[in-house]
Amino acid sequence: MASWAALSPSIVEYFESEDFYRCGYCKNESGSRSNGMWAHSMTVQDYQDLIDRGWRRSGKYVYKPVMNQTCCPQYTIRCRPLQFQPSKSHKKVLKKMLKFLAKGEISKGNCEDEPMEPTVEDAVSSDFGLINKLDIHCDLKTFNDDLKKSLESEERKKAKREESNEITRSQDMEEKLGSGEPSCSVKVHTAPQPGRGADLSKPPCRKAKEIRKERKRLKLMQQDPAGEREGFQAQCQPSSLLPPKTKSNQPKSLEDLIFESLPENASHKLEVRLVPVSFEDPEFKSSFSQSFSLYVKYQMAIHQDPPDECGKTEFTRFLCSSPLETENSPNGPDCGYGSFHQQYWLDGKIIAVGVIDILPFCVSSVYLYYDPDYSFLSLGVYSALREIAFTRQLHEKTPQLSYYYMGFYIHSCPKMKYKLQGLFQFSSLQSLSCV
Repeated sequence: MASWAALSPSIVEYFESEDFYRCGYCKNESGSRSNGMWAHSMTVQDYQDLIDRGWRRSGKYVYKPVMNQTCCPQYTIRCRPLQFQPSKSHKKVLKKMLKFLAKGEISKGNCEDEPMEPTVEDAVSSDFGLINKLDIHCDLKTFNDDLKKSLESEERKKAKREESNEITRSQDMEEKLGSGEPSCSVKVHTAPQPGRGADLSKPPCRKAKEIRKERKRLKLMQQDPAGEREGFQAQCQPSSLLPPKTKSNQPKSLEDLIFESLPENASHKLEVRLVPVSFEDPEFKSSFSQSFSLYVKYQMAIHQDPPDECGKTEFTRFLCSSPLETENSPNGPDCGYGSFHQQYWLDGKIIAVGVIDILPFCVSSVYLYYDPDYSFLSLGVYSALREIAFTRQLHEKTPQLSYYYMGFYIHSCPKMKYKLQGLFQFSSLQSLSCV
């Protein structure tokens, strides 16, 4: 392992792109174009500087798309883990994993939480959210014209929905609720029709919450006309007259949700191991065969790759060969800098592997492959949440390490849509790619 003071320089062979070639995303035979170089060896700082400028590695090949010429523009995105707050959908994924580990429960309707080909409506709404959440430092003209049209269409639909929601029908709820004056005043709202004033001959429109309260009041009056009424009257009092409520539950952090304690008789055991990408490492070497078998199963099931395209040579070149020199720094993380496999072991069996690079300022997600039999656990989103938590853990020892790079986003690739529906709900996302 190289020390921080004695590092060899990066050695690369640069290849300038002259011709178009086959795109691995849209399968266009002559649509992709990028500049690249073969990295025989590379320092982690040099690679950090490159990915900050839109470069990316695949094995030892480091490349940058020509954004204004390639068929599928590829946008480098990153997340600020320190500002990250899990959303409801993230919490749902984490709770689903905890229930499975604790009791072996499999949630209903859980087959595809990360659809590879979402519906058009989902894609449009996700694209609209993308522009609002991403800080895109590039010319938006590089996005497809279809994206722009879908955003405009979504805005028009949203405006119509808001307009229709403002027009409510008046209802005479007194006939449904029965006779009797309410024991406390209920705030009512009128709903004027567009183009004219409110129709005063009709009773005012009321909110559903107030209607439910009225129903509950009448039900309590029938059960106990004297005692229960007092309890309901307390609900109708202004909040200023009620004693202040103490905050009993603070929002749980990402770490609290991930590492929530399990019962002693838990149905399953999940362990995450960080293994250096090196055949000299005994743990990496001993788990290589199982990891490779999982990769083949994933590629054939999820990407429909034929067996001859996901052999051991392809696997090694793609995910086990890294140009990054493993480096240790006095102020760096305990595991050092370099390339790693984050293995997810369930009951002694590998069910997922996240390939990551630990760099001076970030954790960079390279690839994830998992057992399709466990798709119901939303392992794509779950592993991303674990990697964000891992970045925060490294930040405690290495303060400058404060970003999580999520790889490329490609709008024209249907297999990337899950990032819009799940991962792009992360707060504080940025796009770093330029033309």
